[in-house]
Amino acid sequence: MRAALALFLLLPGLALAGPATVVRQTEMRREPAFDSVALARLAQGAKVEAMERRGGWTRVKSEAGEEGWVRMLLLRHEGGGAAKQGESGVVAAINVARTGTSGRQVTTGVRGLDAEQLANAKPNAAELKKLQGYAASRDAAARFAGAGELQAQSVAYPKEGE
Repeated sequence: MRAALALFLLLPGLALAGPATVVRQTEMRREPAFDSVALARLAQGAKVEAMERRGGWTRVKSEAGEEGWVRMLLLRHEGGGAAKQGESGVVAAINVARTGTSGRQVTTGVRGLDAEQLANAKPNAAELKKLQGYAASRDAAARFAGAGELQAQSVAYPKEGE
């Protein structure tokens, strides 16, 4: 019974296991936390092996054999958006002409929730009101920044594809 329970608990992590590509330069960390020690820097395009997921983090193994944690959103898992096995660009174009779609599906904005959780989701007005209570006004934020002697900085929008 314990073995079956352990296997059941490992199944979500096993579904994630597999090759992935780093989509933006990042640091691989010892623990799944921003304040954890950085073990190595992974370049954009680096190939890794995804091994386990915990919250918004994925444990990976680099090509150099180092293991650590990377933010889940900075990985593209193999097969996501790639052409079907043996499918050329011509076949994809024919699919678009024939069916109006490329035969691929894109999902945005929902990570960490399964289909059942999404289907059963209900709005919670009390929690929304509580969340809105944490918002700071522009004036309050400016006073806070001034008290900490913070200086305003202009930050450019990232270029397309970054």
